[in-house]
Amino acid sequence: MISGVTNDTNAAAAAMKQATGLNKDDFLKLFVTQLKNQDPLKPQDSSEFIAQLAQLTQVEQAYNTNTNLKSLLTAMNGASSLSTVSFIGKEIKADGDQVNLTAGTPATLGYRLPANASQVQVDIADATGKTVRTITLGATAAGDGTVTWDGKDGAGNPLPAGSYTVTVTGVNGDGTKFPGNPLLLGKVDGVTLEGSEPSVTLSGISVPISKILSVKG
Repeated sequence: MISGVTNDTNAAAAAMKQATGLNKDDFLKLFVTQLKNQDPLKPQDSSEFIAQLAQLTQVEQAYNTNTNLKSLLTAMNGASSLSTVSFIGKEIKADGDQVNLTAGTPATLGYRLPANASQVQVDIADATGKTVRTITLGATAAGDGTVTWDGKDGAGNPLPAGSYTVTVTGVNGDGTKFPGNPLLLGKVDGVTLEGSEPSVTLSGISVPISKILSVKG
């Protein structure tokens, strides 16, 4: 741990010298050199040097603090990334409008309504953006819910396996429409630690950890 702190301090001093061209050690060398070469009969006032040294020390301490904070954040992010592995095998609910259809297998679609609706419309579109199925629900209370999609289009024909996009729309009693939020539901089967934020995968869909709303064991 001590060596780690020493390395951070050295890194901070190096960063300071790169940014300002001078660190505390350089200033001390200049100070001592000037004292050695001053006229002993007309010594210079050292109070200004001491004040400058104090200011430089404060700047260097600020660099040390900043470097240590960066190291601490890096360690915390690493621990967070590793903890994401514990999501594997868990059932999650997350913000997301994608669903991967497996041929011959019904898919469960999740949604969240911000208000009560006299009717809810769930539109499913293929990779080209074409709506291939619309599921209509009756009066639905605000909150989270699910609907099962049999994997067929509006004419009852089975659709090919692949990725589809879900859109949720609520309708008030007067016919006014308002947007709902589609939700991803499923079991985590993998974790990705690359990039700026860890993500989990379920049925081939990547979900950033910040999009996860709930986890069940």
